[in-house]
Amino acid sequence: MLAAVLYGAHDLRIEARGTPEPGPGEIAVRVRAGGICGSDLSYYNKGRVGDFAVREPLTLGHEVSGVVATLGAGVDGPAVGTLVAINPSRPCLRCDYCRAGRSNLCRDMRFLGSAARSPHVQGAFAQTVVLRADQCVPVPPGTDPRVAACAEPLAVALHAISRAGVVFGANALVAGAGPIGQLVALALHAAGAARVTITDIAEEPLAIARAAGAQAAINVAKNPEALERVEKFDVAFECTGVASVLGDVIRATRPGGRVIQLGMLPPGGVTVPVNLLMAREIDLLGSFRFHAAFDQAVAALASGRIDVTPILSATRPLAEANDAFALAGDRTRAIKVHLTFD
Repeated sequence: MLAAVLYGAHDLRIEARGTPEPGPGEIAVRVRAGGICGSDLSYYNKGRVGDFAVREPLTLGHEVSGVVATLGAGVDGPAVGTLVAINPSRPCLRCDYCRAGRSNLCRDMRFLGSAARSPHVQGAFAQTVVLRADQCVPVPPGTDPRVAACAEPLAVALHAISRAGVVFGANALVAGAGPIGQLVALALHAAGAARVTITDIAEEPLAIARAAGAQAAINVAKNPEALERVEKFDVAFECTGVASVLGDVIRATRPGGRVIQLGMLPPGGVTVPVNLLMAREIDLLGSFRFHAAFDQAVAALASGRIDVTPILSATRPLAEANDAFALAGDRTRAIKVHLTFD
């Protein structure tokens, strides 16, 4: 089989690898579509994500869907030929966090396409991938594999909203109109937020957000003081991963409001207006990946309750992975780019 293997920054190679076979309790899946994530782009452009550097060849990819190819011993479904959304999280299911229902904080997590541990956990930008059976969630026949592959980033957005608490009727801010910010905005609409404002420094993704239903889309590069002139927000989501934006988001949040940090910030310390947090009693919470939200994301996509088609920008075959990464990194041309593996 072929796989997209990263050796270092801007050194992505399409290589032949042995086709894996499932062991007991596992399923082999023929990958159909894989979305290029912001973390994939960071690995590609910098050779690292936050504190996690690539130290050995790493197959990228964790936003994927595919068709069940082979069932390992002891697995009775889903049936061969079923299209499944792949949950890239493989928690241990034994540690205290897993037992407490917070498996995204698992002490022994194996997350597809991650350099967080050594040896690295190989990803799913490959023609075949082997997974634990509980990582394969069936989707209805006829579902676009690209839509099914969006279950993972949508789960990130849904988990963040669950961290925010009740958002029904809320005046919400989303900082960053990249894939996660766009999905947070879509999920906020589905959850009944009264008003969603999204910000970015590029006009093209803001146009997509407007078309998808954002009541306000602000270019903060052209209007850097715009947030100072609007009503303070009940809840805000920082999705850019830019350190300075967190302070802006906190300043835009009302007393008693809540700020959710999703963006992966650069290594090292970050300046935060703590006195403002204190004086306004603003809650600042982190949101990391997801647990139960993955199945919720699959259900929302299957039912059409959340329509992700506005962010589906382009599709490229695996052989053109380098061109696909270049396109995915150009926010004037693309929000979500998918690889195909046929």
